[in-house]
Amino acid sequence: MELLGERWTLLILRELLFGPRRFSDLRAELPGISAKILTERLSGMEANGILRRVALTEPAPVQLFQLTPWGMAAEPIVQEMGRWAAASPMHDSTLPLSAASFMMSLRTMLDRNAARGLAFTAAFTIGTSRFTGRLEQCRLEVLRGLPDDPQIALKAAAASRLAALFYGNMTSEAAGVQTCGTIEDVARFLSLFHLPPKVPYPD
Repeated sequence: MELLGERWTLLILRELLFGPRRFSDLRAELPGISAKILTERLSGMEANGILRRVALTEPAPVQLFQLTPWGMAAEPIVQEMGRWAAASPMHDSTLPLSAASFMMSLRTMLDRNAARGLAFTAAFTIGTSRFTGRLEQCRLEVLRGLPDDPQIALKAAAASRLAALFYGNMTSEAAGVQTCGTIEDVARFLSLFHLPPKVPYPD
């Protein structure tokens, strides 16, 4: 908790789990965080060995923030906290969330028994973010960028629209999601992801 318990730190880590990001990218994906606080959190995470700065020169000079291997090893913590939070009776899958947060939810909520023996390559376009989801051996690998030849493709203006499609029992039209691929493939892929049962309200 001393390393990850400060406000925003865990959310910054989540945003970096799928690859390096610029300072401006992190600010855009974390509405409400100030430049000052983001700078402080990044510096603290760097000092504690959770992330490092990477300087690129091509095609233009830019500084990126990248998780170290030890920082990447915190993903199971993020997943279990997400699974725990989704079981809250107050959890609302239609509220705004970042593109990385939605993709992490897919890695977390995959029904591995239902995915047994299946292989999919899916393309996700969420606003300006691009992701590849590769389902193999009951695991969903997520990478930034689009695949060359996906079986299915999903496109939405916001991650909340995809969340409504995957978890809100909405049609793609109602959720505002464009789909590409056979109806059967899209339906089969959607059926692999489930939120945990809600805990009952206390008496």
